[in-house]
Amino acid sequence: MNNKQSLYSLTLSQLQNVLVENHFAKYAADQIYHWIYKNFKLQADDWSNTSKKMRQWLGETYDTNIPEVVTVIESVDGTRKFLFKLGDGELVEAVTIPMPGRLTICVSSQVGCAVGCKFCRTALMGFKRNLDSSEIIGQYLSATLWLREKVDQNMLITNIVYMGQGEPLLNLANVKTSVMVFLEDKGISIGQRRITLSTSGIASQIEKLIDFPSVNLAVSLHAADDVTRDLLMPINKKYNMERLLEAINRIPLKANRRITYEYLLVDGVNDRMLDVENLTRILKRKLSKINLIPFNSFPGCEFKTPSKEKVVWFQEQLLNRDFVCTIRSSKGEDILAACGQLKADHCLANR
Repeated sequence: MNNKQSLYSLTLSQLQNVLVENHFAKYAADQIYHWIYKNFKLQADDWSNTSKKMRQWLGETYDTNIPEVVTVIESVDGTRKFLFKLGDGELVEAVTIPMPGRLTICVSSQVGCAVGCKFCRTALMGFKRNLDSSEIIGQYLSATLWLREKVDQNMLITNIVYMGQGEPLLNLANVKTSVMVFLEDKGISIGQRRITLSTSGIASQIEKLIDFPSVNLAVSLHAADDVTRDLLMPINKKYNMERLLEAINRIPLKANRRITYEYLLVDGVNDRMLDVENLTRILKRKLSKINLIPFNSFPGCEFKTPSKEKVVWFQEQLLNRDFVCTIRSSKGEDILAACGQLKADHCLANR
C-alpha cells in the first residue's frame, strides 16, 4: 500500500499553501485543479502548462492513484453500480443514476457501517474504517473516467449524494474536505444545491453542521415514534427522536431550503394510519419534504416490501395534510442497486 498522502485530499487553499511553502507559484494550484477536476488528467506529466520541476516534486511527494474499478453492473434504466478496490484492498460501492438533465453519483463514506440499521445490507458487513477524503473524491473520478471511456467521452456527473455505504456524519472531517473539493469553482464546481448529505440521525454530529457548507441535508427518519424507530434503527436508542429533531432545529436554513426526511416504507411496520398521524404531529410545523422509499427486501432480511397501492395511499395521506411528499423512483431494481449488495455478492464469490 502506498503511504504517500493523496493529492486529492488537498483543498485548493491547502494545495496553494503547500506549493508556496515549497517555493512554487501559488497560481499553479489553480492549474493543477483545472487539469485534474475539469480535464480529468490525473498524471502530472500531462499538465503541460506547469513547471517540470514542480511536477517531479509532486510525483515524489503525493499519490495520484484512484480506486480501482473491480466490477460494474448496469440496469436496464441506465443505473450503474460500481465496485471499487481501495489501496489497502478494501471494497466500497458507488452508484451512478441517470435522470433527465442530470447524472447523480451516490458515494460511500466508510468501509462498512457501525450504525446497524436492520433493513440495510451494509449493516451485515460490520464496520472496517472511515474513508479518506481522497477515497470519496476518488469514487467520483474513477466513475467519471470509466463512463467517459466506456459510454460517452463527454459524460459529466452533475449531482453528488452521500448515501452509499457508511454514516457520513461519523466521518465528518473527511466528508467535509471532499465536499469542499466538489464545490471548488476552480475544479469540479458542483453547486451546494446539487450535493446532498444523508444521515441516520447522529444528533451530536448534526449540531456540528452549523459550520458546514450549506449543502442539502437528508435525514433517515423511517419512523414517527421511538418504538418503531428503535426496531428499525438501533441508533435511536442513543439519539431518540426528540433529541434528533432538536438538533435539526438548530441548523440555520437558507431561504427556500427544506430538510428532506427519508421514510423507508416497510410492510406492516411503519405504513399505518397511526404512522401518518404521528408524522403529521412531529413535522407539521417544519419546513420539510418527505421522501418515501419503498423497502426493497433482500435475502436474510426479516422485513417485507409494501405493495405499490400502500405506498401511493401513504403518500396521498401526507399530501392531504399539506406536506411536500414524493416517492423515490425505483432505479436499478434489476441490479439490486441498494448499497452493500454488489460487495456482498463479490465477497461470496471469492471466498
